[in-house]
Amino acid sequence: MTEKEAWALQLDWLNIVSILQLDTIDQIPDIKRERVIKKISKLYGAESLLSFTPSELDELVANELRDLMKKEIINHIRQKQKIERQMKARMSPFKNQGVMRIDMNEIKDIMNDPDELRKFFSNMFMGKKNDDDDDDDDDNDNFGEDKNSYYI
Repeated sequence: MTEKEAWALQLDWLNIVSILQLDTIDQIPDIKRERVIKKISKLYGAESLLSFTPSELDELVANELRDLMKKEIINHIRQKQKIERQMKARMSPFKNQGVMRIDMNEIKDIMNDPDELRKFFSNMFMGKKNDDDDDDDDDNDNFGEDKNSYYI
């Protein structure tokens, strides 16, 4: 870093990352960071940049980076939206159920066995049946019986 770029020491890169709505600083390539610093140094000069407040410098760098990284930022936003849609799709069965009632007596019996606890919660949240579930009802019969009443 040269004396002309001494103003860059005042930059808060985490603030710049949040302004750009990115997750980490690693999403900004080093080459583009250096290019933006050099460009701003040429445009404004070292003396005038040192007179700016750090927040103004952050905004200035963020705007230049936004112009330079349009494609990456758009791809990042699209990927975030895609993940949000997937999460909403996965959580939609829970939205209709409301509050789930959990009987603590059922949990108390299986609290010491992690496999049983895992099976219980997979049944509760995912609606999966266990392999060792021996409850073979007549629910899966292909007969046209009346399933709402009992026959004697």
